[in-house]
Amino acid sequence: MQAVEIRQPGGPEVLTITTRPLPQPGAGEVLIEVIAAGVNRPDLLQRQGLYRAPPDASDLPGLEVSGRIVSGDVDGSGFAIGDTICALVHGGGYAEYVCAPIGHCLPVPQNWSNVEAASLPETGFTVWSNVFERGALAAGESLLVHGGSSGIGITAIQMAVARGHRVFATAGTADKVAACVALGAEGINHREQDFVTEIQARTAGRGVDLILDMVGGDYTARNLAALADDGRLVIIGLLGGVRAELPLAPILMRRLTVTGATLRPRPIAYKSALAAALRREIWPLIDAGRIRPVIHAQFPLAQAAAAHRLMESNQHIGKLVLTARP
Repeated sequence: MQAVEIRQPGGPEVLTITTRPLPQPGAGEVLIEVIAAGVNRPDLLQRQGLYRAPPDASDLPGLEVSGRIVSGDVDGSGFAIGDTICALVHGGGYAEYVCAPIGHCLPVPQNWSNVEAASLPETGFTVWSNVFERGALAAGESLLVHGGSSGIGITAIQMAVARGHRVFATAGTADKVAACVALGAEGINHREQDFVTEIQARTAGRGVDLILDMVGGDYTARNLAALADDGRLVIIGLLGGVRAELPLAPILMRRLTVTGATLRPRPIAYKSALAAALRREIWPLIDAGRIRPVIHAQFPLAQAAAAHRLMESNQHIGKLVLTARP
């Protein structure tokens, strides 16, 4: 099969088309003929040598795909050989074929194309895990999403809005703020407005119940100031830096929670439980049209480097997708 490998750590130019043996599914796994693969920020970090693939993972980048099940163990899953699905994969998505645990596969949503479906698993699993499980966003509570126009951001906004929550989102340009507003969020341009001041003003000084943060760094202390009493801060990225100085008194006095998580190293069983929760809680909202795909651009597999350059430019709104075949 053809695949995109990382020749050596470096810039987008190190992504190279290569030929690899067809992967072989193990127990509880299926072989997927890839139609499309989503591009995500961890792919860029892996390419740069800053995010090492787990020992049991493929060295090829790519964490989400859509495609056809061509072989493997489908017993008791409700799927059959030949079904078109989307799936969270443990690396290897930038290829014509990839293996995935059958528990990480989900049906392609009604009225979504395969390209659109490939944009969903990594962000869907991440948002459900961190907003609704770790962050425990409950009925009547509010959410602030940093990076609202990113793949994670557009998914978090839509999932929370569809479930009835008030959502705020930060972004860095007028177009990106407008995109967040169009999805149902209250937008904040972080280059022109202080998000702490805006949150306090718009919530009458109460703050938000949960913040989903991909920035880290000096956002961390400011996030605490934007939280309501008993609020939770969930950190899932460190684009703004790996260190922060925290005022501890507000955490104690206002019963705040600071936590974080990464998805890729989690066990197969945990991710399978996430897939089941998504199918139960989110797929009906998608099929009802309350959550929609936001695809900024798609590229042939051989142009993975161009997709990475675009993501690194931060000019995109929503997801970037690679296509492995028509």
